[in-house]
Amino acid sequence: MDDTLEEAKAIIKKYDQEHLLNGYEKLDENKKKKLLDQILNIDFELIKSLYENTTKENLENSDVIEPMEYLDKNKLYDDYKYYENIGKHAIQEGKLAAVTMAGGQGTRLGHNGPKGTYDIGLDSHKPIFEILCDTLKTAEKKYGVFVTWYIMTSKENNDATVKFFEDHDYFGYPKDKVVFFKQGQLPMIDTKGKVLIGEDGLIKQAADGHGGIFLSMKKNGIIYDMKSRGIEWAFIGGVDNVLVNMVDPVLLGLAIDKKVLA
Repeated sequence: MDDTLEEAKAIIKKYDQEHLLNGYEKLDENKKKKLLDQILNIDFELIKSLYENTTKENLENSDVIEPMEYLDKNKLYDDYKYYENIGKHAIQEGKLAAVTMAGGQGTRLGHNGPKGTYDIGLDSHKPIFEILCDTLKTAEKKYGVFVTWYIMTSKENNDATVKFFEDHDYFGYPKDKVVFFKQGQLPMIDTKGKVLIGEDGLIKQAADGHGGIFLSMKKNGIIYDMKSRGIEWAFIGGVDNVLVNMVDPVLLGLAIDKKVLA
């Protein structure tokens, strides 16, 4: 513990965050260990960079905002079948995965629980997760393959989300085709760039948002899991969009043909 404490002191001194250990001696042994673990695992260089970006003035420049290139799905005509066949083939080979960002709570909806467990008011009273799952089950009937479904939860709602799926028998979807992983967190800071400490004596953290999904996938071994399953492409969407088509052969075919990640 002494070596770890000294290492933590050196880190926070370097980044001018020495206040983080002000209440250290008042903590019990379990919280002491947790606080030191937090300090040792926080990317203070990233925190410093993010804070410094908020202090920079917006300088005027001559950049011109222009529309990005795009293809209108309704105007593909003859090419439509071409892209659809490419995507269909990849789906049938199990090369596509669906990733749902579901780390939020349903607070703004007046719902106590993960947003994906919310009943949006259909006659069927199906929650959002089941509606999304129905899309994947429809795709299985069409392409003969269960698309692996990765669900990004958060520290706050992971346990409740997993239990919800277990209580509903995964809505009839194969359990081995549903993978949960937690999104990352970042320390909360004040207007002077100081990392905040909560009443429990530990560093206050919050989810790093949708933008952190790729890093979360990497840290949680999701990229490795995808490779082990032969997955080459992933459709990523938010849990809020119940109408989204997570298994779209035309979109996938376009992505493959245009080598969007090459």
